[in-house]
Amino acid sequence: MVSKRKSSRTGPSALKLLVMLSAGLTLCALLCLLSYILIKGVPHLTPSLFAWEYNTGNVSLLPSLLNTVIITIIPLAVSVPLGVCSAIYLCEYAKPGSQVVALIRIANETLAGIPSIVYGLFGLLLFVTYLGWGYSILAGSMTLSLMILPLIMRTAEEALLTVPAGFREASLALGAGKLRTILRIVLPSAVPGIFSGVVLGIGRIAGETAALIYTAGTVPRLAAKLSASGRTLAIHLYTLSSEGLYTNEAYATAVVLVVIVLALNALSARIAKRFVKG
Repeated sequence: MVSKRKSSRTGPSALKLLVMLSAGLTLCALLCLLSYILIKGVPHLTPSLFAWEYNTGNVSLLPSLLNTVIITIIPLAVSVPLGVCSAIYLCEYAKPGSQVVALIRIANETLAGIPSIVYGLFGLLLFVTYLGWGYSILAGSMTLSLMILPLIMRTAEEALLTVPAGFREASLALGAGKLRTILRIVLPSAVPGIFSGVVLGIGRIAGETAALIYTAGTVPRLAAKLSASGRTLAIHLYTLSSEGLYTNEAYATAVVLVVIVLALNALSARIAKRFVKG
């Protein structure tokens, strides 16, 4: 009996220790990575890096930064409504156990695992060549919309599934319609989960290079219109590091990119908390 009690206590303790060790190693790796980028990049953050016009003397990142903002807003504006509406259909309107629903989910999971360079080649064939948009911000944005749509759809579906069924039943029992219940009860409760998908989508867009090289191009200037070519901050970083002439500026660009991603994550988390409190 004593040995059984010891083994029953040892199991959870060992599991807890393993979990804490894994979390510590992950946090340590993250801190080491951030420290390395900050140490190498912060000393090279000069005003010339934020000049309005790019040239070989200042290798300004400001045009690429503005292009990144544009090429982040457009895919989110396209993918978030489509993904959330698709998730609402799967969770609220589709018949449970339907073969069509199972097929949609399998297709969604498959699309989520496709490498980004495949999306880039698809965008090159469809948007750049077939539709004649050329290397442009619009072609890159539409390609990224297809890329993050499975992610948004999956996270929104999981968020809707976590809403207790009692919320829906109570709302319907009080006389609210199906659509009103979804808009006023279900969606507000699922907002934090949906926002987590949006944050992941923003992170993937901000760090994407392969798909955008084939669709948006690598022109180092601010795109005056959606049909113009322009590079994002990640492509700017890749170009500087691959040329080997502007290594210090590449590290400084990495610092700016990391700060932007962290700021967007913090902002999204704060908005989600406000929805929960409301």
